[in-house]
Amino acid sequence: MKTLLARMSVFHFDPVLVFVSASLLLIGYVMVGSASLHLGIKMTGDGLYYPLRQLAHIGMGILLGTGIATVPMSVWEKNGPQLFIAGLLLLIIVLIPGLGVKVNGSVRWLSLGGLRIQVSEVVKFFSVIYMAGYVTRYQDSVQTSAFGLLKPLGLFSIASVLLLLEPDFGSAVVILMIAMGIMFLAGARLSQFIILLSIIGVLAMLLVYFSPYRLVRVTSFMNPWADPLKTGFQLVQALISFGRGEWLGVGLGSGIQKLFYLPEAHTDFLFSVIAEELGLLGVLTVIGLFSVLVWRAFAVAVAAEQVGQRFSAYIAYGLGIWFGFQSFVNMGVNMGILPTKGLTLPLMSYGGGSMMIMCCAVALLFRVQSEVAEINASTGSSQRRSTRIRHE
Repeated sequence: MKTLLARMSVFHFDPVLVFVSASLLLIGYVMVGSASLHLGIKMTGDGLYYPLRQLAHIGMGILLGTGIATVPMSVWEKNGPQLFIAGLLLLIIVLIPGLGVKVNGSVRWLSLGGLRIQVSEVVKFFSVIYMAGYVTRYQDSVQTSAFGLLKPLGLFSIASVLLLLEPDFGSAVVILMIAMGIMFLAGARLSQFIILLSIIGVLAMLLVYFSPYRLVRVTSFMNPWADPLKTGFQLVQALISFGRGEWLGVGLGSGIQKLFYLPEAHTDFLFSVIAEELGLLGVLTVIGLFSVLVWRAFAVAVAAEQVGQRFSAYIAYGLGIWFGFQSFVNMGVNMGILPTKGLTLPLMSYGGGSMMIMCCAVALLFRVQSEVAEINASTGSSQRRSTRIRHE
C-alpha cells in the first residue's frame, strides 16, 4: 500500500480526462438507476438491487484502475504477447461446457467469486497492448510488407473465430478495428490497408448472409416497422424513446419505455433511456463527452510520439479507437443507423466486467499521459538548468 501511494504521489493527472471520465461515470450511474429500479423490484423485490451492484462495479473498477495506473508502460510493452495469449486461452475456457455462463443464448461470461466477467472485454484490453507492442517492434515491416500486416491478423482471426463461437460478432468487429486502426496509424500502406479492409468487409457480409439470426437483424434494421412486435421490436421501442424525449426530455425517472417496453434498457439500450428522459440536450451532452474523451486520447498519443514514446503513443491511439468505435456503434444502434449489436456504452452501461475493464482502459490512458508529462517536466528542468549554467 505504501508503494502504491508513493507511486500515485508523483502521478500527473490530466484535468480534462478526469472531468470527462468522471462525468460519464456519474451520468451513466444515475441513468442506470433510473432504468433499473422497476426491474430490481420485479426480479428481486429490491428497487436498489441494480444501482447498488453498479456502484460496487464502479468502485471495483476505480480500485483496479488505480493499480493499472501505477504500472510503468515498459512492463505492459514487455508482457503484451503473453497477455494476448492469455486472452485467447480465456476465450477457449469460456467455451468449455460447464465453465462458461450462458445468458440470452450466448456463452460470453466466466463466473469468478459471484462476479461475471465478460471475456471479450478482457480480450479488447489485451488487444490494444499487444498491437501497440507489435507495431513498435515491427514498424518497418508494417510499413513496407504485406506480411507485416497479415502476421498479427492471424492471431486476431483466431480470436475472432472464438468470439463468433460464443457468439459475439460485435466484439470480433471491435478487436479487428483496433488492430487495423493501430496498423494504419503506424504507417501501413493505404493500398494494402484498403484490400484488407475490403476482405474483412466481404467476410462480415458472408457471416451475416449465412447466419439466419444476423440476417434477421439486418433486414429488421432496414425496416423495423414491417414487424414492430417481433423482429423490429427493440429498434421500434428505441425510436419511440427518442421521439418522446424531444428537446429536454420527459424528466429524469419519468420515462415509460424502460418499463418493460424497451429490452435491456439498463445495458445495451441505456442511450435510449437518456434520450427519452433527458432529451436532445442529454444526447448531445453524452456525444460531446465521448468526443472529448476520444480527442484527448489522440492528443495524448501525439504528445507521446513527440517525446519518442512510440509504444505509449500506439496504446493511446488504440484506446481512442476502442472508445470511439464502441460508443459510436452503441449509439448508432440505439438511433437506428446501425443493426442491433450487443455492445455496451463505455463507462455508462450496467455490467461488472465491462465497467471494470473500461475503468482499467481509462487508467492506462492516464498512465500514458502521466509518463509523457513527466518526460516533458524533466526535459524542461534540464533546459532551465542548462540556460542557468550558460548565463553564469
